[in-house]
Order: sequence, then C-alpha cells, then structure tokens
Amino acid sequence: MTSPSQTAATKSDPPGLDSKGLKKTKDGKDGELVGRSPGQLMWRRFKRDRTGVICAVIVLAFFVVAALAPVIASVYGKNPYTFYGNEDPSLFDEFGYPMGANGGISGDFWFGIEPALGRDLFTSLIYGMRTSLGISVAVTILVVITGTLLGVTAGYVGGRTDYWLGRVIDFLLAFPSQLTFVAFMPVVVAFFIPPGDETPTYVRVVALILVQWALGWMGLARLLRGQVLSLREREFVEAAKITGASPWRIIRKELLPNVVTPILVQATYMLPLFVTAEAGLSFLGVGIMEPTPDWGRLFHTAGMVYENDPTFLLFPGAAMVIFVLCFNLLGDSVRDAFDPKSGR
Repeated sequence: MTSPSQTAATKSDPPGLDSKGLKKTKDGKDGELVGRSPGQLMWRRFKRDRTGVICAVIVLAFFVVAALAPVIASVYGKNPYTFYGNEDPSLFDEFGYPMGANGGISGDFWFGIEPALGRDLFTSLIYGMRTSLGISVAVTILVVITGTLLGVTAGYVGGRTDYWLGRVIDFLLAFPSQLTFVAFMPVVVAFFIPPGDETPTYVRVVALILVQWALGWMGLARLLRGQVLSLREREFVEAAKITGASPWRIIRKELLPNVVTPILVQATYMLPLFVTAEAGLSFLGVGIMEPTPDWGRLFHTAGMVYENDPTFLLFPGAAMVIFVLCFNLLGDSVRDAFDPKSGR
C-alpha cells in the first residue's frame, strides 16, 4: 500500500525526476543526479520570458532583413537609387508630391515613393537599416573589446595603471557625446580626404565608427573595473595566485567568466544607442550622405516634406521605434535571465 504522503510527493514530482531530484530510469529506479550549467539555467529562464523571446525574434528579423537587403530588392524589382519619377512623371502632382494616396503607396511601391525624386521608400528603408545596423554592430564590437580589456586591466593591476586609466576615462566622459560627435566628424574625415575633394562613403563609415568607438567605451570600462576590484579579493583568485598562475591566466580563466553577464547586458543596451546616434549624425548632415541610403537620411528627408507628405515618416519612424524598444526589452530579459534576483 502507498501512504497518502508518498502519493502526494509522487504527483508533485517533475517529469523524469523523483522526490529526491534523481533522474528516473525506465524501470523506475533512481538514476544519476541531474545537474545544469549556469548557461543552461539562464537559457531556461530566458525561454520562459515571453516578452524576451518575442523581442529576440523581432530583433533577429531586423538583422536578417538588413543582411538580405540586396536579395529582397532584387525579388521586389526596385532599388533605392533609381529616380522612378523621371521614368514615369505621372507619379507626381504639379508640386512634386506623389499622386497616389498615403505617399504613393501601391502594389508597385509598397511604402510609397520619395517626393520630388521618386525613389522607392521600401528599398531605401531596408538598405538604410543595413547601413545603420552594420556601422552600429562594428562600433559595439570595438567598444566591448576595448572596454573589457581596459576595465579588467585597470581593476586587476591597480596602482598607477588604474590611476591613469581612471583619469583618461574621467577626461573622455567630460565630453558631451552628441555635440562631440558632430564636432569631430568633419575633423576625422579631413584626416583621410583633402578639403574640397568629394568624400567617399567608406571614409564616412570609417569616421563614424572611429568617433563613436573613441567616445563609447568608457562606461563599460568603468563598470568592469568596479566588478574586478571586488572579484580580485575573492578566495578563488587568491588560490590561483598561490598555485603560481600568471596574471593573464587569472584574468582569462578566473575574472572574465565572472564578468560575462554585465558585458552581454551592456552590449544589448549599447547597440540601439549607437543606432540612434548614427542616425542622428546622418540626420544632421555629418554622417552618411547622399546617395547612400541611411536611416538618418530618411528622417532628414521626412523632416522637409512632413507637412505635405506625413506618410513618408511613418515607416522609417515606426521601424526605428520598434527596433530600439525591442532591443531594450531584450536587454532587460537577458539581465533577468542571468540574474533572477534583479527586478525590473
């Protein structure tokens, strides 16, 4: 006979586990203990967060569309460089605005056309996303690498190294980022191209990456410095020192695995910030210039025509809001998955 307490315990057991947390075999006997790594536990917590999963899918869709922009444009049959208004003047009214409703949206032009020039807005948007996301991903990777190396080095080595790196970080943090971006972009471009010559797009891309990288790594470095200052006094670091481990091995094997969480979380917060910063520079006329499609250039054009064609702002604006919102929510979900005790 089975006692009521045993029956209740059996009903509450997870599938495949008994009341002692042991894995059950086919014959019902106790098997080996089931253990999960921190990464597996994080993944299980993340999958239970519906908001995080949905946002991850949306963010991934943005990157896939941006990466496949040439393929999508080829299937669609349009490109962001052709002036379709010159090929078909009936697309515009006498003032140069689209004849069709809602900015010229039709079966031929899914998102409408650009006033005066007649460029296709759909392909301009996906190519603009490709430009902005590509630059922002490159900046984020450089910032994470630089901030991690300098922050961990300053926190572990200490002494004069920590002091001087701290002063450099304080000095760079004193610059207002947006104003500094605007002021330094022409200066950086002038290093590559003589005044008066036309600036190639790749030079502007390199300049955008360099300026944002130079002024974007300090926050992560300061955060990791504080983390490492507390970690270097822990018992496992002292044990590694006693065994004769080199500083590089201690940093690589003992410290870096314990700061992966803040690195990943900060990266998910930084990338949308760099996207909006890049778009802002192009909007102000110091980033990507015509005829290269860019998210910021679309906002710049929309700002000039919104009174007569408000629909032109709808799709670029909605895409930017959705991307930034989903990436920020994804960052919250990643943080909660790594550290379940943190509350939103």
